[in-house]
Amino acid sequence: MLTEEEIQQQVAKLAEQINQDYPEGELIVVGILKGCFVFVSDLVRKLNADVKVHFMQVSSYGDGTVSTGKIQIKKDLEVDIEGKHLLLAEDIIDSGHTLSQLLPILQERKPASIKVCTLLSKPSRRQVEFEADYTGFEIPDEFIVGYGLDCGESFRQLPYIAVVDIEE
Repeated sequence: MLTEEEIQQQVAKLAEQINQDYPEGELIVVGILKGCFVFVSDLVRKLNADVKVHFMQVSSYGDGTVSTGKIQIKKDLEVDIEGKHLLLAEDIIDSGHTLSQLLPILQERKPASIKVCTLLSKPSRRQVEFEADYTGFEIPDEFIVGYGLDCGESFRQLPYIAVVDIEE
């Protein structure tokens, strides 16, 4: 679906936009595990701010491939975010449930600002309205792997994004 070169070009464009919004000062980049780790790694190396990287593990999928609609925080932040600028980095926004429920939880912790950056967006799958502040690619409703995304914990290491035929 997306080549390594296309992904890297788009990550650079996202970083340019973020650098315009956060030219200096501290920026806490919060990666939403597990799928974001490759994207976060590439993105933060292109940012100019004083970047601090932290991770959360949040799921609305349980053990399946369809969102349950309720999030579960499996790994919370280990840093105080009050008065700080946050950039949530997601690999993909699908149903919208995870981030639409996570943002209010984080806003209760009184950060100075929260913006969302996603590499991939599947607007056709939205069950709740949600738009990221920075979006790399809008993609069709396909099951994909690579660049951090998995199928049964496999294929995360691929440098590109590929469509998986889940009927096989």
